[in-house]
Amino acid sequence: MAGHSAWANIQHRKGRQDAKKGKVATRLIKEITVAAKMGGSSLEGNPRLRLAVDKAYGANLTKDTVERAVKRGAGELEGVDYEEVRYEGYGIGGAAVIVDCLTDNKQRTVSEVRHAFSKYGGNLGTDGSVAFLFKHCGTLVFAPGTDEDKLMEAALDAGADDVAANDDGSIQVTTGPYDYLSVKEVLEKSGFVTDIGEVSMKAMNEVEFTGEDAVKMQKLLDALESLDDVQDVFTSALIGE
Repeated sequence: MAGHSAWANIQHRKGRQDAKKGKVATRLIKEITVAAKMGGSSLEGNPRLRLAVDKAYGANLTKDTVERAVKRGAGELEGVDYEEVRYEGYGIGGAAVIVDCLTDNKQRTVSEVRHAFSKYGGNLGTDGSVAFLFKHCGTLVFAPGTDEDKLMEAALDAGADDVAANDDGSIQVTTGPYDYLSVKEVLEKSGFVTDIGEVSMKAMNEVEFTGEDAVKMQKLLDALESLDDVQDVFTSALIGE
């Protein structure tokens, strides 16, 4: 089973992100800059940059904004030198949490992340403490009512790793992290279009949270996501609306 209610949960998460569009844009620009710095400015030769640019255009960033970020990363324009850092920890009830950051000051960042965990009932763990509970992969979720047989055939032919139906009737296509865009493009050409998809660290075993625990866990996640240096937050907690 791919998930409890993937369509509703991803829509819910997307809505929360849309409500913070300014912060999302800033994070996308930072990701483009770092991707270009690490792998060069060629979209064809740099899968991470290609994915970041695709997400930026999906978030309606302008072409000029994207190109400037690429040039800063490639060293053609001056800019802040960001460093990647990942923190791992535990939330309410021991739920696993991964926090990916881009920072120009690691001491500031770890202090802020540790404070957020402590303030909202979690604990900052050590490197590797929860990462093994997640899989780095691409996910595309199609709305309930999508023809599962046709989608499965098209997705597997395109190189997807798995296709599975969720409890809510939606269909989830899983890909390798660097196959995500190619699979998405092939499926779009076949008529299967979704704007709900991402490359992320997906928890292999999710735990559903309801009631007071769900509220507490959401407060912790919101606190972490609100930090300027935080790019992404991943968790094994499945929080209902």
